Amino acid sequence: MKELILAKYGEIALKGLNKNTFEDMLIKNIKRRLKPVGKFEYVRQQSTIYIDALDENTDLDAAIEKLRTVFGIACICRAGVFEKDFEKICEGTYEYLGDTLKYARTFKVEAKRADKRFPMKSPEICRELGGRILERFSHLSVDVKNPEVTVTVEIRDTNAYVHAVRVQGAGGLPVGSSGKAMLLVSGGIDSPVAGYMMAKRGIHISAVHFVSPPYTSERARIKVEQLCEKLTAYCGNISFFCVPFTEIQEAIKDNCPEEYFTVIMRRLMMEIAQQLSEKDDCLALITGESVGQVASQTLKAIACTDAVCRMPVFRPLIGMDKTEIIDISRKIDTFDISIQPYEDCCTVFTPKHPKTKPTKEEVEKAQNSFDFSEMIKKAVEETEIKLIKF
Repeated sequence: MKELILAKYGEIALKGLNKNTFEDMLIKNIKRRLKPVGKFEYVRQQSTIYIDALDENTDLDAAIEKLRTVFGIACICRAGVFEKDFEKICEGTYEYLGDTLKYARTFKVEAKRADKRFPMKSPEICRELGGRILERFSHLSVDVKNPEVTVTVEIRDTNAYVHAVRVQGAGGLPVGSSGKAMLLVSGGIDSPVAGYMMAKRGIHISAVHFVSPPYTSERARIKVEQLCEKLTAYCGNISFFCVPFTEIQEAIKDNCPEEYFTVIMRRLMMEIAQQLSEKDDCLALITGESVGQVASQTLKAIACTDAVCRMPVFRPLIGMDKTEIIDISRKIDTFDISIQPYEDCCTVFTPKHPKTKPTKEEVEKAQNSFDFSEMIKKAVEETEIKLIKF
């Protein structure tokens, strides 16, 4: 019996004249993701990508697991393929879904008749096929509101497709369709989630991390690289920029008022991230900030940080609470890595009483007590770059 995978998309279907561009990018991402699984043929039609394995021994379950993390796919169905003949659809359903129906108690039938030339309308298909299933599996009963099994028949242009399981996809837009941005990743819970959220909107992610040896350990850097490796399942390959930040942090400590340490540090990080972004063709920065979570994330502190930015700063977590963020981090499997006890440079020289309502004038005065320009230039030049592959 022939089987294939139906990868259906939602938001892309609304994309009008440039829909083909999004579809091309989605297929490109799917091909890259399924390359380790096997060889497939891809056909796009009616807001669906038909993914047909060229080798009958290909593990379709493994392919579906890969597809679950591809942004742009709304749902995934493993379907049996049959001729558009009602009797053959019935016999195929008994054979293809027999084991599933054998151990269920309730079911219903849904039909989608995309090919209007098919002689039976959708309600008729549901009624007739449902009756045939009840005759064949007498232990079953119909439950249209909460069935254990939903038998779906799709009558499309070339064939009829029958399936009973819909796997939820990642949704969103294909990665790369919205440009490229630089994620400031610390090693905590928030920044990987922020990267995931923006990748879901089609943004290709690069990542920048700041290290301050000997105050931060090599293990802390490895932890961040592991977080980026987890993100590649959703974002694809990530260019990882590791910035030496010790000299700058020591200069902040020695020359700036203590209550402004964190805000000044954030401003300098943003400046370095922008310079690296320009080299890497990134059009925006991404941070994991959430309003009020820490002293540097009050509205006034954020405004002081933004004052040095020449490009957009995306903060997808800005209105989320910690519980919501943790839930997503568990979903994308970054939480357990994020809570490992290896401190990042943001915890170095943390002031006892940070300024929570700084003004731009105050911060600029505090920062201008020392010229950081040469240190910034040096940090950018000495930044290590590594490609973290999916």
